[in-house]
Amino acid sequence: MKSWKNRSLIEARELSEPEIRAVLARAGELKKLWQGWRGSEFPHQSLRGKTVVNLFFEPSTRTRSSFELAADRLGAHVLNLSPEGSSISKGETLFDTAKNLEAMDPDLLVVRHASAGAPYQLSKIVRVPIINAGDGFHEHPSQALLDAFTIEEAKGGIKGLRILIVGDIAHSRVARSCIYTFRTLGAKVAVCGPPSLIPPSVESLGVTLDYHLHRAIRDADVVMMLRIQLERQARNTPGGTRANTQFPSLGEYSRFWGLNVETVKELKQGAIIMHPGPLNEGVEISQEVATGPYSVILNQVSNGVIVRMALMDLILGNGGRSA
Repeated sequence: MKSWKNRSLIEARELSEPEIRAVLARAGELKKLWQGWRGSEFPHQSLRGKTVVNLFFEPSTRTRSSFELAADRLGAHVLNLSPEGSSISKGETLFDTAKNLEAMDPDLLVVRHASAGAPYQLSKIVRVPIINAGDGFHEHPSQALLDAFTIEEAKGGIKGLRILIVGDIAHSRVARSCIYTFRTLGAKVAVCGPPSLIPPSVESLGVTLDYHLHRAIRDADVVMMLRIQLERQARNTPGGTRANTQFPSLGEYSRFWGLNVETVKELKQGAIIMHPGPLNEGVEISQEVATGPYSVILNQVSNGVIVRMALMDLILGNGGRSA
């Protein structure tokens, strides 16, 4: 496990294949240990006596809870902070908050922020390791790692697979991190969605593009559906109102780019369906499909805790030595 030497995790784009493999391998070891565990305390307490601060400036349920559970299982003390519960609500800047937290001697900051680059800027002014839990439209690297882990678990590997990412590509930090990670691991990645939700020159990321879902999914081994990020679309339009969307209607979106019981008939045998959550059921994916036999969505949720345990263990714990 000597391939992992990073103090922080800011971008999936910066990770080499050996570094990604180090995380996935450690996650596999910890998952086996977790599945065989019975008792009041997880046996691998590599973060005992350490403090992890979740510094979330955007709403989150899955990601924040996942990091909290991961740190707790490994024995860490966890402190959750949000703007409403911090001095930021009184006018303190993000950087002042981070410096004040650093003075309290935490061991790790997990940061989610609406501004792209915020975790990177923090990493330049504090000595504490940082994990980027999502920054604006930029990246969400731990999500990409857990998605890669889930794919390999379901398909036995990822190299050579055809992975289709569908939906709001333009506003999705998950899409960017997944594209970098999947391609680094040798997968062939395609994107699909309304022209208004595909970023300019997306093919420069090494992906192929198809605007027609029924055609695009036929060769896919993995189909990842993305949530329509109405809040980010509104933020970038005059007035910033919910009415401002970059497609005519939710009904039209669902008709042409939604995954439902009819659409999945186009899938090849053995294909899997993913979604990073939260789901807009009935829009990008129907309930029947989200809970159906192709879906590994709940596997993603459970693997999120395991992969984040692996990250923290590699950054703060025993460096990946066997539990």
